Amino acid sequence: MAVSSAVRPARTTPPVKNKLRPPGRRTGYAYVAPFFLVFLSFSLYPWLDTMWVSLHDVRLSTYDEQTWIGLDNYRDLLTNKFFWNAFANTLTIGVISTVPQLCMALGIAHLLNYRIRGRTFFRVAMLMPYATSLAAATVIFTELFDNDLGIINWFLQHVLQLPAVDWQGSKWPAQIAVSTIVTWRWTGFNALIYLASMQSIDDQLYEAAAMDGASKWKQFLYVTLPGLRPTILFTIVVSTIGAAQLFGEPLLYDPTGQPNGGGQNQYQTLGLLMYQQGWTNDRLGLASATAWTMFVIIMLAVLVNLLITRRRTGAIT
Repeated sequence: MAVSSAVRPARTTPPVKNKLRPPGRRTGYAYVAPFFLVFLSFSLYPWLDTMWVSLHDVRLSTYDEQTWIGLDNYRDLLTNKFFWNAFANTLTIGVISTVPQLCMALGIAHLLNYRIRGRTFFRVAMLMPYATSLAAATVIFTELFDNDLGIINWFLQHVLQLPAVDWQGSKWPAQIAVSTIVTWRWTGFNALIYLASMQSIDDQLYEAAAMDGASKWKQFLYVTLPGLRPTILFTIVVSTIGAAQLFGEPLLYDPTGQPNGGGQNQYQTLGLLMYQQGWTNDRLGLASATAWTMFVIIMLAVLVNLLITRRRTGAIT
């Protein structure tokens, strides 16, 4: 029996749509475009323009007249005693303010992590210094550290029977006073960051440690701290950047209102020096060189902090 073979039309398969490409993917670029436009206009362009200005002799009064001088601004900066004085002050104020600040924030967060009464009130109160105006807070602390009428010297003289301290004219007392303002302002903010990270640690780890006979201190040392490792690293990096850019507190603490950091530049930071070079001494090129030098210093400090923190937290774990 012969089977007739009919010619069958070739089947055409519909094109397979790429499932990896979600619909409306191009619309997403329109949503994120404003951010990149603002970033390019107000962050990237000024950053690159500052680098270009740092290679020129630029005066604030005659900004359009720029003379190419290469790296002379950087040579002048690195051979200037005021730069190294500001660098040393920035380093010491940063250490005095950052180390106690993060240690107290860690302890406060550990206490607020317990089920205590009114813990919501205390958590909100931790943000009050951060929400307070920097100018108002600095004015209050300036009155507290006043040499003649301040309550700090009154307490030292009448309660502790100690001599009064020159909190503005001396180097170390002035730096301690400025560091106190920074510590008061940022301790609560870092405490809430630590608290949020503590609450994400699994409770079963604490239960297992308690069953093994670990005390509260052992649980904090071997459970809490390893769980806070990324957060501690984050707060150290952010605090280091903030300490290197310190500007408002020492500026407002000076009773003269000048960016000198005291009569003997005893607490002048790199931020104050950059402001003084650009807006007081009329040398924008040198101020731009200071800004780029600060950027390099911040990057090196962050890298050192990352290496040290990773080694210490690795030793803890």
